[in-house]
Amino acid sequence: MHVPDGFFNAVVSLSAGVVAAAGVAVCLRGARRELDDRTAPMAGLVAAFVFAVQMLNFPVAAGTSGHLLGGTLAAILVGPYTAVLCVAVVLLVQGFFFADGGLTALGVNITLMGVVAVVVGWTVFRLITRAARNRGAVVAASFVAALVSVPATALAFTLLFWIGGTAPIEVGTVAAAMGGVHVLIGIGEGLITAVTVSTVLAIRPDLVYGARGLAAPLVLRGAGGDAVVTQEAPAPAAARRPGWFLPAGIVVAALLAGIVSFYASSSPDGLERVAEDKGFISQATDHALGEQPLADYGDAGGIPVGVAGLIGVGVTLAVGGGLFFAVRRRTKDGMAKDEVSA
Repeated sequence: MHVPDGFFNAVVSLSAGVVAAAGVAVCLRGARRELDDRTAPMAGLVAAFVFAVQMLNFPVAAGTSGHLLGGTLAAILVGPYTAVLCVAVVLLVQGFFFADGGLTALGVNITLMGVVAVVVGWTVFRLITRAARNRGAVVAASFVAALVSVPATALAFTLLFWIGGTAPIEVGTVAAAMGGVHVLIGIGEGLITAVTVSTVLAIRPDLVYGARGLAAPLVLRGAGGDAVVTQEAPAPAAARRPGWFLPAGIVVAALLAGIVSFYASSSPDGLERVAEDKGFISQATDHALGEQPLADYGDAGGIPVGVAGLIGVGVTLAVGGGLFFAVRRRTKDGMAKDEVSA
């Protein structure tokens, strides 16, 4: 759902830029409560993973494809404040290195795919997991929250375009079209999110922000060696660092961007399809950086999409990792300084 240049007038573009900047500023402060020496590398990995998976457009209907937004996934893995920053980093790398998403629409894209998607997805996730706190509930909530976040973001786009789009639309018709196709895309988003969260839970549950505080049975051994479950106690979060999980995750992101991307659907995504069908695709203007070699993921410069994807993963990891290390709380022996002083 990368909005191109030309879809919005100057007032909405600037207003969305202000909202995006304010959102990022708030999240820079909030992310300090979510990130420490142990979790900052995980956040960099999540940003790189979202970049890689966004390259993998999947078919959702005849002549239409979709791709991961990633806001809900990032919020569940590393926290909502950090998730907005993850998506913002991905959009910045895509816009300036790959001409994906307009530069004048950068504020719109961060507002929609970052702020709106994260707020909606995280809110739905928390509402569901508040009623049930176990791994199954976390995975189910991940699916539902991610699914809901996509059409919600699509409808937010429709509202903004109705307010300040550069072409007149019948808001009801466009809302129905955007909502309908993005429900289908949301199913794909939900599946990707649920599978990813389930996998990380199985390997390193301590690295899943949305699963903190899950109840685990307290088991005591009797004199005869019998196990007795006496009560439910919070499962302790491991203080160890990501260790091998980080390089393994980087390899997965590299494989997705470097190899699987060759098999991504070439059909237009949901926004582009609706814009074509409803007659406002002609409002899109050429990207200011559309002639650079990496534009359109290497197509402009004749670079294989896999090579472009690997470059993108590396740049996103470097930019995101540097940002998250800069804003993290400094820790000592796996504990934050404020926890140590307490």
